[in-house]
Amino acid sequence: MLNPNLDEIQLNKEEYERYSRHLILPEVGLEGQKKLKAASVCCVGTGGLGSPLLLYLAAAGIGRIGIVDFDRVDSSNLQRQIIHGTSWVGKPKIESAKSRILEINPACQVDLYETRLSAENALDIFRPYDIVVDGTDNFPTRYLVNDACVLLDKPNVYGSIFRFEGQATVFNYEEGPNYRDLYPEPPPPGLVPSCAEGGVLGILPGMIGVIQATETIKIILGQGKTLSGRLLVYNSLDMSFRELRLKPLPQAERPVIDKLIDYEQFCGIPQAKAEEAKQQATLAEMSVTELKALLDSKADDYLLLDVRNPNEYEIAKIPGSVLVPLPEIENGNGIQEVRSLLNGHKLIAHCKMGGRSAKALALLKQAGIEGTNVKGGILAWSREVDPSVPEY
Repeated sequence: MLNPNLDEIQLNKEEYERYSRHLILPEVGLEGQKKLKAASVCCVGTGGLGSPLLLYLAAAGIGRIGIVDFDRVDSSNLQRQIIHGTSWVGKPKIESAKSRILEINPACQVDLYETRLSAENALDIFRPYDIVVDGTDNFPTRYLVNDACVLLDKPNVYGSIFRFEGQATVFNYEEGPNYRDLYPEPPPPGLVPSCAEGGVLGILPGMIGVIQATETIKIILGQGKTLSGRLLVYNSLDMSFRELRLKPLPQAERPVIDKLIDYEQFCGIPQAKAEEAKQQATLAEMSVTELKALLDSKADDYLLLDVRNPNEYEIAKIPGSVLVPLPEIENGNGIQEVRSLLNGHKLIAHCKMGGRSAKALALLKQAGIEGTNVKGGILAWSREVDPSVPEY
């Protein structure tokens, strides 16, 4: 209801005081604050982007906020997901977010959807809201959010982050482009690492989430120039912003969105998992307890290969391991290095959780080098063998 009957919306005495700094802005004023109170926004995700976004939407006086998330707070979230606190570790993120929102603004209606967003529920969840804000970090959900917004004709305020760079725009607004105009086809699975694999500067989602909140409020107020048709790219390392022009694809090339589909299948996730399972089925594996027994035996006929990145190796390492990062193996330079290090010994490889080392072993196998993968990687080592090794 982006054009509500403002005669039906009233502010009480406490609200006049609370929003006084808005009320004296000509671009907001009493009418704008009533629009904010009448507005409803659905946020998908309460992670790095959702945290600042939800805080500022609640503080601004948005009357109704919906939150979709099925995850629980983990201690590794607290570096960037500032809506959550230490006391909420292990508890549902949506409950943590609601608690914090109501501390900021007790008058805000907070609807919770503790579920994984899917093609079966997305339309029903989004339908009651004026605007949808995408705070997710995976391609299947981004395409799902986009397509649902197109079918329901709702603005989709988009943001994404990785390492030191973030992006933001507004999709499906005022005849502007949607997400499929930017990415008609998803990238191959695994091509773009997740934040858990590649890392993210904790402050970065704060910047992008605040931009998303700003765009949301501008749409509600009908003020300013939104990012529709413009992709804002932010680099935190050199504190630079640049814009890329976006426009809808020609009608003949534009993907037709007439229903929600299986987005995991569309993004190739099942096929990638099947290929990974097939690949791993051909690899020999050992547990971390078996590796510990081998180390304790003082055997010297093996090479323990760590294929993580050098900065990860500095954080934690298994005694006796030798570092050859996966990217070096992928570009071929590391294969010869492994061959020379082996010197006829058996090869055992590990990484953080087992996936990258399996990939490295598959590449090495193609070069004629057989090896054994350590299940669970160094995280399993920390949890099952040596708790003094830090988890990250």
